[in-house]
Amino acid sequence: MAIIQADPDKDRIDKIITRWLKRHLQRLGAGIDLTELNSLMEDRDMLAENLENWAKKERQEGEQLGTEKTKRATARNLIKLGVLSDEQIAEATGLTVAEVRALHAEDPH
Repeated sequence: MAIIQADPDKDRIDKIITRWLKRHLQRLGAGIDLTELNSLMEDRDMLAENLENWAKKERQEGEQLGTEKTKRATARNLIKLGVLSDEQIAEATGLTVAEVRALHAEDPH
């Protein structure tokens, strides 16, 4: 912001960077509403809030994906042991019985 403020063409630079940032975030699929963002200089609080919300959403989705992968890996390991029923594996991992059965079908052994 300080660099833009110091430039004699600050209004033009602000518009260009704001437009680029909006397009770039849209291409990334950020899913945040920046239609009201017209200036990085004037709307920096709104931009910061939107970016923070987007980052939180991305982290949550990543955590959920990691949790699902862990559940499936644990279920696969329990299936290999061959000691528990599908219902017990489902209860232990948090997967549904149908998901456990689907994992059985994936394993060629």
